Amino acid sequence: MKRALVPHTHGRAALIASALLFAGCATQDHVSAPAARSSSQSTSGLELIHTDRTPRTARLEQLGELNFAVSCNVAAQQEFNRAMALFHSFWFDPAKASFAKVLRHDPECGMAYWGISIVSMGNPFTWPTNPSASKAGAPAAAEANRAGAKSERERDYIAALGTFFKDWETTEFRPRAIAFEKAMEGVAAKYPKDEEAQILYALALNITALPTDKSFANQLKAAAILEPLFKKYPHHPGVAHYLIHTYDYAELAEKGLPAARAYGAIAPTVPHVLHMPSHIFSRVGLWKEMVDANRASYLAAKGELKEKTLGIGAYDALHAMDYMVFGQLQQAQDKAAKQLVDEAGAIRKVNVENVVAAYAFAAMPARYALERGDWAQAAKLTLSPSDLTWSKFPQAEGILVFARGLGAARSGDVAAARRDVDRLQALKEALSAAKDAYWASQADFQIKAVNGWIALADKRNEEALQLMRAAAEAEEASDKHPVTPGNVVPSRELLGEMLLALGRPKQAFAEFEHSLKRDPNRFRGIYGAARAAEAAGNPQVAREYYVKLQALTIARDTERPELAHAKAFLSMR
Repeated sequence: MKRALVPHTHGRAALIASALLFAGCATQDHVSAPAARSSSQSTSGLELIHTDRTPRTARLEQLGELNFAVSCNVAAQQEFNRAMALFHSFWFDPAKASFAKVLRHDPECGMAYWGISIVSMGNPFTWPTNPSASKAGAPAAAEANRAGAKSERERDYIAALGTFFKDWETTEFRPRAIAFEKAMEGVAAKYPKDEEAQILYALALNITALPTDKSFANQLKAAAILEPLFKKYPHHPGVAHYLIHTYDYAELAEKGLPAARAYGAIAPTVPHVLHMPSHIFSRVGLWKEMVDANRASYLAAKGELKEKTLGIGAYDALHAMDYMVFGQLQQAQDKAAKQLVDEAGAIRKVNVENVVAAYAFAAMPARYALERGDWAQAAKLTLSPSDLTWSKFPQAEGILVFARGLGAARSGDVAAARRDVDRLQALKEALSAAKDAYWASQADFQIKAVNGWIALADKRNEEALQLMRAAAEAEEASDKHPVTPGNVVPSRELLGEMLLALGRPKQAFAEFEHSLKRDPNRFRGIYGAARAAEAAGNPQVAREYYVKLQALTIARDTERPELAHAKAFLSMR
């Protein structure tokens, strides 16, 4: 070992200590991977990729299988594989602890610092990311560069990740993410047999994919990389995970079902893994599967809370709860949804303030009111918990303010609705000032929608339709944020309801059908289509939709008025 690799031991010790502190209780040892045969110390490590003579992540621990070859000792290699499996499933605290353990096995394993750095990015799909992630990851990236690596391949990995943290204090997330994508493209091209490089390049493509790009250029590139690997390595956690993200779009979701159905079994103890299939299930309207997946994720996260790994537990539990509420409400399981809404409402302080938690807190009560058409309740919504620093999350506050404004307008309190429009405008300006174009555009069509219903209340019917149609078109020009199971109500569905209220059932039916193509199997979309067909004098089509509504709600725990109407209609024919 060259002595040049030894300096900066104090900095390294601090980084290791930081990793262990960050991970908390996750530093406890888990079931060990099986004893591995010795691996050769090559300069490239390429012949070690996915071969039977190198250590792999243990199936015993149920994290999946992979081999990310590094030029470190056998024990460090084995732990490195485990750490990468944890990272690929976004189990960040245990992953960071595992990379720290790699350094205990082999203090000169420079790639361990690379691992600590990439884990510090956190969930890159929750953009805008927390600046503290870069603050934590940049020193580890620098240490990886100083520590060096025994192979050119490893040095290329380290340099590629370094592009993301370069000038992190003055450069926005997206330019740095694009730099990382381009760097990983270079690594993947230079080492075409290195399948781990291909997988990370696919991840980078998904991170930088724009919701407004309806050509899905990045997603299709990622799919071309990942689909063959999914067939070759069906137990690799990263491949299945990133395929789900690749296809998490209305137009692509059906292609994601194989990965969605497989991923939960690859690492069935990881909360995020249990949750991820529902990104596809929600897109295709498989509500029972979505609720079941998130119930398992929720219970796993609650188990972590008991073990005091509070950061990951709070994140995954709230995330899963929001998805469960969404799916339960589509099935008229209102009592079950109310229990989760009340559980979230009882929380007075959250240990980790992030956009995922804030979104869930805002969205759950908003969904509960809007999906049930309880406009009076929607008009009374307030932000909770009050201890959360809501000013950090204007996009999350906007969800609740939109629901409140819509509820006020539809229950006749136009003055209150206008106040909420003013608040949405202020939130939009804050998002624009923060250079968050995506969420600013979301606030823009929320404003249009609420103004549309205000105009309807004021009998300005054509203006109302113009605004509501503009909101629908703006929403469909983009896509939902990866952190959400779906907007609290689709604008196209609202347009259908507005047309129905104006006595234009044929036009309303067309809008409901349009909405159901993008957001399939939604309760209010199906009921709206049935009512519109009925009002338009098309009883056969109305019957088809009412039958669909009954099938959708076969496991209901609440008899909504809409279901009573469907039953009455069907009983007469």
